[in-house]
Amino acid sequence: MGRMSGKRAIITGAGSGIGRASSLLFAQEGAQVLAVDLNESVHETAELVRKAGGQVDAMTADVGNEADVRAYVARAMSAWGGIDAIFANAGVGGGALPLGEQTPEQWMEVLRVNLIGPFLAVKHASVPMIAQGQGSIVCTASVAGLRANAGGHPYSASKAGVISLVQTTANSLTGTGVRINAICPGLIETGMTRATFDYARSRGTSDRIGQLNPMLRHGVPSEIAHMALFLASDDASYVNGQAIAVDGGLSSTHPFKRRRT
Repeated sequence: MGRMSGKRAIITGAGSGIGRASSLLFAQEGAQVLAVDLNESVHETAELVRKAGGQVDAMTADVGNEADVRAYVARAMSAWGGIDAIFANAGVGGGALPLGEQTPEQWMEVLRVNLIGPFLAVKHASVPMIAQGQGSIVCTASVAGLRANAGGHPYSASKAGVISLVQTTANSLTGTGVRINAICPGLIETGMTRATFDYARSRGTSDRIGQLNPMLRHGVPSEIAHMALFLASDDASYVNGQAIAVDGGLSSTHPFKRRRT
C-alpha cells in the first residue's frame, strides 16, 4: 500500500521538472494522476508514468485561464468522481530585467500564471473536496516569496502572493476538512532554471551553484516531489496553512558571502 493508495490527484506543470517528478512519485505511491501542462510534453510524462506501472491521464491546459481550469477539474471529476489532492505547481520565471525596464504587461503575465493559476486551482478543485469533506491542496511558492535576492521582482511578488493565498485560504476553509499548504523551493535544476545552470557550466563554475546554502549544493525535482507527496498524503493530516522551505537551509539566514576554505 502506497502513501497515496486510492487517492485521486491533479498535478499542474507536469510536463517537466518538479511536476514530472511529482507525477511519477504520486503514481508510484498509488495515486490516480491527472497530469496537466501547457506544453505537449505532458504526454511524455504520462507515458513515463505508464511505463512505470502507474495510473495516469494527461491534458494540456493554461493554468491561468479559468475555462481551462474548469476543464481539467471537470476531467478529473468525470474520470474519478472526486479529487483528493491537487498540486498547483505550474509557473513561469518572468526574467530578471532591471526594475526600470520592467513593464506592466510582463508583471501581469507572471502574476496570471504564478498567482492567478493557483487561485483558480483552489477555487475550482476545493468545491468537490468540500463536498466530500476532505482534500489536500499544495501550491508551489518559492524562497523568493520569503525575502529578497532569490528571484526577479515579478516572480518574487507572485510567490509571496502564493504564500498569502495559502494562509488566507486555510482560514477560509475552516471546518471543511480541506487542507492547503505551500512549498518554497530553493534553487532547483528545472527547465525554468536551466539557463542559470547552463551559464555556470559554460564558465566552469558549476561547483559554485547552491554555495549560499549550508548544504552547498542545488536541489533536484524529486526532492520537492517528496515534500509535495507528504503534504498531499494523510501523513500531513495536521499540517495546514504553512509555507515550508525546501532549500538546503538557504532561508535560515540572510544572504552573505561564504568564505572559501
